[in-house]
Amino acid sequence: MNHLADLPGPDVRARLETERNVWLSTVRPDGSTHVTPVWFVYADAKWWIGADHRSVKVRNVQAEPRVSLALEDGRFPVVAEGDVSLIHDGFPTEVVTAFKEKYEWDLTSPARPGDRSVLLEVRVRRWLLAGTAQ
Repeated sequence: MNHLADLPGPDVRARLETERNVWLSTVRPDGSTHVTPVWFVYADAKWWIGADHRSVKVRNVQAEPRVSLALEDGRFPVVAEGDVSLIHDGFPTEVVTAFKEKYEWDLTSPARPGDRSVLLEVRVRRWLLAGTAQ
């Protein structure tokens, strides 16, 4: 798995490895935005986000797969715009392992009976770093 090779600068790479939350912005059916902090892993030039299959973010990306992601520190912005694919089963082993290592969270184990996890795979279309679109 090639971690972070596509990004400029060691500071961005370090932040994607260590920061715990990213703000995920999705589009609701009425066109308004839904913004929520989520846990993430960045690997193989993609953002990976685990979610319950019934969540608002999952319903939103099923209808409109374009999203924006922003790390929490607004002084040194790291923002990505991308497109989501939903993975319902057969999660990549490397991603499951990365979530366990980063958060001590087993992405494959539902939090409540009847829940089912899905994985949002976000392919980046554009990076916005420190005010510069790339």
